Amino acid sequence: MKRTNFRWAICAMLFFATTVNYLDRQVLSLTWKDFIAPEFGWTDADYGTITAFFSIFYACTSLVAGKFIDWLGTKKGYLWAIFFWSLAACLHAACGVATMLLCGYDSLSAMGAAVRLGGQAGLAVSTASVWLFLACRGMLALGEAGNFPAAIKVTAEYNPKKDRALSTAVFNAGSSVGALASPLLIPLLARYFKSIGIGGGWEMAFVAIGALGFVWMGFWLWLYRKPAESPYVNKAELEYIQSDREDAAPGAAAGANEKPIGFFKCFTFPQAWSFIAGKFFTDGVWWFFLFWTPAYFKDQFSLSSDNPAAMALLATLYAIVTILSIGGGYLPKYFVEKKGMEPYSGRMRAMLVFAFFPIAALAAQPAGAVSPWLPAILIGVVGAAHQSWSANIFSTVSDMFPKSTVGTITGVGTMAGGVGSFLINKCSGVLFDYSAAQGEAFRFLGFAGKPAGYMIVFCVCAGAYLAAWAVMKALVPQYKKVA
Repeated sequence: MKRTNFRWAICAMLFFATTVNYLDRQVLSLTWKDFIAPEFGWTDADYGTITAFFSIFYACTSLVAGKFIDWLGTKKGYLWAIFFWSLAACLHAACGVATMLLCGYDSLSAMGAAVRLGGQAGLAVSTASVWLFLACRGMLALGEAGNFPAAIKVTAEYNPKKDRALSTAVFNAGSSVGALASPLLIPLLARYFKSIGIGGGWEMAFVAIGALGFVWMGFWLWLYRKPAESPYVNKAELEYIQSDREDAAPGAAAGANEKPIGFFKCFTFPQAWSFIAGKFFTDGVWWFFLFWTPAYFKDQFSLSSDNPAAMALLATLYAIVTILSIGGGYLPKYFVEKKGMEPYSGRMRAMLVFAFFPIAALAAQPAGAVSPWLPAILIGVVGAAHQSWSANIFSTVSDMFPKSTVGTITGVGTMAGGVGSFLINKCSGVLFDYSAAQGEAFRFLGFAGKPAGYMIVFCVCAGAYLAAWAVMKALVPQYKKVA
């Protein structure tokens, strides 16, 4: 019997969900500097606060999102997650009018005039708008926190261990593709809607991108079933999916009788702390570059997000991430199949290789003196290394924990990553405002002012992965499955 390959159709659904996830997340980073900040009078610290608190909201909700997915199941859990984050994305569009009403203005133009004058009236507008965006980002985080626990759980259901890193790399590339498509779509949408007189343009950008999630929901309702129940998975494919599961009888739903590990008991396993540490040290690096790279090109090279040169730089950066990160799923497969290593050891070997590439971040700021293309390329290499790292660190969870607990552990680790991201984004916003205000008096490694601030953060990013790998290896030196 010829084996079907429906598991790759499911992987494609996970890829598109992750792409939409990152498109929704990127609307703010690509519109705040040129479209939103002038309207509300935001500073770097304001934006840093919004991105930081998105991260902490994401962290807190991730703590329960995995448990929610394990409890409700992947089909219903995924539907609720994408519905909520798509709704939240669309609600961002109402923040302008809501700020106007809260501050007592009759029109958006009157509110804009108050912002330009500054003083207490401008501060009131800025403060109110920040709080409203924080509320919307909190809702967005609540929904988006369900994406990776659900996707990892589906990957564990539909793939044998040896294929999980590759499948994870493919769907995780959706984050890169979303980030790649964002600078090519979002600034142009915002500029177009502004040109035809629909608000400031940024509002409809949120609505147009947010609506994509509702389309995905229809396809998920139609296509998804567990492998043993799916009409699109034949016996040969089901046997392949279950081929390395000790408890899987042919044709049976593997893991159907597994009991989930208690939430607090999860913290007694070093395997859980290994994943937590790996996410805490590294997730903030990816989110820093995701949230701040458009602002970096604006600050360092005076390129607005809708400038063709900025769009080309960001597109190139994320094209590098997308293309190179797919290889992150092949390297552990090579170590397992060609070198005979068991999956965890092969994965850790691959992650050590990936951990060296972010050192390229050290050269990004100096290279900018030559051309903005060099930091774009170097940041792209760092991003590709992160995505490759991420695909493998997620797979360590399904390697060592029963499927009934995969969502919970993924959620806990994602929470830790959110905490790390909160710290780097909040500190970066404060650092950038402070370093810009100090000017030549603030120096670091030959840079002054805000460039020195960027150099400090790039140094932190460069060493994060090697530190994470060392902690993970110390906690779990060898593969040990949690019973």
